Amino acid sequence: MASTSTTASHSGTTGPVTRSPVVEWLSVVAVMAGIFVIVTTEILPIGLLTSIGSSFEVSDGMAGLMMTMPGFLAAVSAPVVTVATARVDRRVMLCAFTALLALANGLAAVAPGYGLVLVSRVMVGITIGGFWSIGAGLADRLVPAEKVGRAVSVIFSAVPLGSVLGVPAGTFIGELAGWRTAFVAMGVLTVGVLGLLVLVLPPLPPTATTRLSVLGGLFRRVNVRFALLLTFLVVLAHFGAYTYVTPFLEEVTHASAGLITVLLLVYGAAGILGNFLGSSLVARRPRAGFGAAAALLAGATLLLPVLGGSTAGALGLLVVWGAAYGAVPACSQTWFVKAAPEAPEAASVLFTASFQATISLGALVGGSILDRTSPSVVMALGGVTAALVVVVVLAHVARGKF
Repeated sequence: MASTSTTASHSGTTGPVTRSPVVEWLSVVAVMAGIFVIVTTEILPIGLLTSIGSSFEVSDGMAGLMMTMPGFLAAVSAPVVTVATARVDRRVMLCAFTALLALANGLAAVAPGYGLVLVSRVMVGITIGGFWSIGAGLADRLVPAEKVGRAVSVIFSAVPLGSVLGVPAGTFIGELAGWRTAFVAMGVLTVGVLGLLVLVLPPLPPTATTRLSVLGGLFRRVNVRFALLLTFLVVLAHFGAYTYVTPFLEEVTHASAGLITVLLLVYGAAGILGNFLGSSLVARRPRAGFGAAAALLAGATLLLPVLGGSTAGALGLLVVWGAAYGAVPACSQTWFVKAAPEAPEAASVLFTASFQATISLGALVGGSILDRTSPSVVMALGGVTAALVVVVVLAHVARGKF
């Protein structure tokens, strides 16, 4: 194993600040709310893509840049921004990134041209990379050690919550009052989250200085490279398929627009449950947690082309898929942190960068395959990719350190 990959900061102390239990959990909820508004803002254009494109007379493909840009920018900004601000209080940085997100939503709402909308999405990407890299690994600084597992579950519940509420809420507001109003609403909500962060987060001086050399050192560790491989495969499998689940439900299940909304809401609700169950399992048995999530994801997507022709079959498999993927972010983050326990922020940087880059790559790969084949083929290939995760985990059992 490589030598220690962080240098202690003279201003930092480890462990949570002693505060009342109520304030401790309010701070956890504040970080969760920050990730929630980030996730919701990131996926908000999915339901508004056509109306935004029509407003600026751009094609759906060009409008799709609103979805692909943030992921790639987040992958770049995660290491760059985190390293550049390594000596700044993490509370200050979380608040700064939230303010940037509010500004991005406001800019999108008033943009006179599509170019400024894309500028706002650049700002969203920077926010994702910076906030996630810092916030995802803060649980052990906000609550006592015995509560960390539960705190991780709460923080990462923001992902399925954002997925459940983001697209339907954005689409509803957009249809009711126009797509610009949807971004105004997100901006107002983000300002509210900023106020909560300011009120309840304690000072969080950096406990270690994250440098590019630190990140490079982590790559030399077998368990870190393994965490990167697992994250790449499972996120590629999920987003390569899930991005195009609506065409599948339309063409194979023959579901109406209203039924598709219900199915995706059920999927999201299952994801919330999967997040809490997966977080609990992975804290005790990392290999079992990640392997189980990947196996369920693989089974659901492989069976969709076979059983997804009926509403009942699609519903049952989407519940399994949602529960499986709901556990993935917490499983991946936990694996990274366990691979580099003395450098949690650096581990979070790698987690964020790999996760966000693969989201964009998965959507691009899935779209390319869809154009040449069919939604059923996309689902099947997603299942095969997820099955590879199970194979890799089993192959690593004898060599893994945790």
